[in-house]
Formats: sequence, structure tokens, C-alpha cells
Amino acid sequence: MAVVSGALGVIYWAGLPAHDPFADCRDTAISGGPGLIGGDFTLVDEDGNSVSIATILERPSLVYFGYTYCPDICPVDAARNAEAVDLLQAGGHEVTPVFITVDPARDTPEVLRSWTDYLHPRMIGLTGSPDQIRAAAAAFRTYYRVPERTEDDDYLVDHMTYTYLMLPAPCRFVWKATLSLGHRRRERTGRQVLELGHAQVGDGDEVL
Repeated sequence: MAVVSGALGVIYWAGLPAHDPFADCRDTAISGGPGLIGGDFTLVDEDGNSVSIATILERPSLVYFGYTYCPDICPVDAARNAEAVDLLQAGGHEVTPVFITVDPARDTPEVLRSWTDYLHPRMIGLTGSPDQIRAAAAAFRTYYRVPERTEDDDYLVDHMTYTYLMLPAPCRFVWKATLSLGHRRRERTGRQVLELGHAQVGDGDEVL
């Protein structure tokens, strides 16, 4: 059985002053610099329309790369992110969960719509051509590998399992961290993810 590689994405929310909502984000120290993550590229949404990622990320977003046929890790991580979105919403912070497939051959717009609607009403599913998915993964500096196709399309996709917190321009990428949790990853809830990221907003009050 193929092993899906990667690590748990940890969500971080920077403290942001009222006069400039993204000032601290621009000053945050990020290894390699924030410009190495993200960028503008085109994918296909759940309606089959071509969309710019810049349009999708016009508000704070949690971005995750996975695939709907994943037997365990992707559903757990996506559900955890959906829970984190609801916890942030309860604290007055609207964040959009975004799911980008690494398996465009099977994850059609219709398949993605059914899957994301089940997980969270605001979750956005994105697919595209193999070249478009490669460009998206390269922009986020994440890895995946689709094996050779079989007749019955029964295969697993190796991929990293980061969650990215993205804010609107000019900041874009805010934080991505990893913790190698092994079997314990399934026990992590959205609340624990936020606590692991030491999330803070506004005047420094903790979100949770």
C-alpha cells in the first residue's frame, strides 16, 4: 500500500493592527521569504469555469492540496480545516477553506462539488489540467506524484499535506509549519490546530 507523505499543516494567525490590516504580515519573518509561496495561476472551479487563484484568495483562506479518492489522510485533514474555519468564524474571522486536487483525472468539478459541499458549505474545490495542477503545486512548493494509470483507476497519490494560511494581496502567504505527528495526526481537531499555531488576532487576544 502506498504511503502518503507529508506532515500536518499548522495554522497561524498574525496579530494585525487596525490602521494597516496586513502590516504585521509583511513584517513576519518567514524562512526563504513569503514571495516563494503562492502566485497567480489559473485553475477550474466546481462550475467548470476557469478562475484565477488571485480571485479565490481575495479573502483569508486555508489552502490544502489533496484528492477526494484519498482513503484516510485527506478527509481527516480537510475536515480538521473545516472545523478550524468554523472556530475562526465564531471568533469573528471569516476564512475560506480551499481544496486543490492533485488528482485531476478523477476529481472532476462535479466530484469536487459533492465532496467539498459535504465537508463545509464554503469550501471551494479546484481542479484543472495536469499542467495547471503542476503549476499550482510548484507555486506552493508542494510535492505530489500520480502513479501510472491502471485499467480500473484504482491508485493512490503520494503528496505532501500542508495547510497554508493565505491573506489577500499584498501579503498573500502568512504561515506554513509542519509537525511530524505520525499516527497521532488523526486525533488533532481544528481547535488543537489553532492552539498549535499559537493563533492570535487583533490586539493580541487569543482566538480560543
